[in-house]
Amino acid sequence: MFKQRHYTKEMLDEENIPKHLLFRNLKELEIINIRLGGHSVSLKGLKTLLTDKTKTYKIADIGCGGGDSIKAMSNFTSKQKIKANYLGIDLKEDCIEYSTENCKNIPNLTLYKDDFRNVFTYEKNIDIVHASLFCHHFKEDEIAGFIKDCSQYGSIFIINDLERNPFAYYSIKWITKLFSKSPLVKNDAPLSVLRGFKRTEWESIIKAAGIKKYSIQNKWAFRHLVIIYPNE
Repeated sequence: MFKQRHYTKEMLDEENIPKHLLFRNLKELEIINIRLGGHSVSLKGLKTLLTDKTKTYKIADIGCGGGDSIKAMSNFTSKQKIKANYLGIDLKEDCIEYSTENCKNIPNLTLYKDDFRNVFTYEKNIDIVHASLFCHHFKEDEIAGFIKDCSQYGSIFIINDLERNPFAYYSIKWITKLFSKSPLVKNDAPLSVLRGFKRTEWESIIKAAGIKKYSIQNKWAFRHLVIIYPNE
């Protein structure tokens, strides 16, 4: 069950999700990311990269969903007195609507409704591309292709995603069964773990993209922090 990645489509990947169900899902995902420390994984990666306080960084969040990762990153850079402009991109119109309201207090943010692979058509000089709980929605060759794009445009790619692990699967299955009111979360949370990656699989994907410099770290709550640097 856990030796191989699963490719069963999540409910979140379906089209025409009723808005009230999608919004409930986005709200609960933000709560999960806050309470289980999901955002902290991304922020640890950012902290190692945002070292120049004289620079204004350009940070893109792909598959931005409800915008909770953008909020967390913006709060972090503000507290650290680091200047940054943000870009969020998501394929779902309703996600852009939700994130527009959720991130209304972030003035330096632009949101786009589009496929994440088109992010570089909007902005060419992106310093950091960020993806949280997003890459597991795609096949390995699709991820490798986007990693190549990031390298071509000189962007560092931060990935915060799930490790495929039995304890993670059964834990989140029972947590969401007991506490979630969202049918999407109840279905997708354990399935997301089954679609997650082992370290060796990340290494294979990155190798297929031809990348020379990267790091993979194990983090709390069975997540990987992957930082991929562009080839020089």
